[in-house]
Amino acid sequence: MKRRRILGAALLLPLQGLAQTCGVITPRQTEGPFFSPNSPQRKSLLEGGEKSRLILAGVVLTPDCKPVPNALLDFWHSDEQGAYDNRGFRFRGHQHADAQGRYRLETIVPAEYPGRARHIHVKVQAPRGRILTTQVYFPGDPGNKRDGLYLPELEMKPAKSGEGTFDFVVNV
Repeated sequence: MKRRRILGAALLLPLQGLAQTCGVITPRQTEGPFFSPNSPQRKSLLEGGEKSRLILAGVVLTPDCKPVPNALLDFWHSDEQGAYDNRGFRFRGHQHADAQGRYRLETIVPAEYPGRARHIHVKVQAPRGRILTTQVYFPGDPGNKRDGLYLPELEMKPAKSGEGTFDFVVNV
């Protein structure tokens, strides 16, 4: 009987993780001083010649695990030297999630800069909903320990090499 309980409990573990993700609204974080409104609509922030490519993908969900179709996601981050483009829209862009709430961003791995770990800023908004401003961090990055804004619950999950996933949970 003990063996059956252990096996049964093991089968439920993946479902517990999903319930934890959906019930908790993604934590808010500062937009920082480098946000620029009116970014161009695009799913790739690559411009050619970048060395450290990254695909970040995931789903925008409600707290009860329903996808948020057509959610707006606006991304921005530093370049490979840790600088932000404050005159144009390099490494900046927005997109809409598909009908199942899915998004996919092609970009680079941004550099650290003084006081900050590697991170990607994002604003997420369900249609007619409030804007959630937050940041996504890189797992295992040494800068995470030194960054006063870093939250482990905002780490992307590693997928294949050069890929990560992060699901945003927003109020609708």
